[in-house]
Amino acid sequence: MPKTGGMNTSKVSVVRWLKREGEHIRKGEPVVELETEKVSYELDSPVDGVLLKILAQEAAEVPIGDVICQLERTSDSAR
Repeated sequence: MPKTGGMNTSKVSVVRWLKREGEHIRKGEPVVELETEKVSYELDSPVDGVLLKILAQEAAEVPIGDVICQLERTSDSAR
């Protein structure tokens, strides 16, 4: 979980996953919806790839800095 843009919070809640394990994702595409005490937002993929494994289930509270999923980077030519 990356730091949340200057917000003073230590955890986020996973609201819902927008992608499923095994799905291809593009860099910048929303993957998961998260919520803090004050704001709800979508976290975008940092890379083109595949969502290999979801580690934080919906409704889970996750400390900032924890891993919530595993991505496998792919190149555009691999599709």
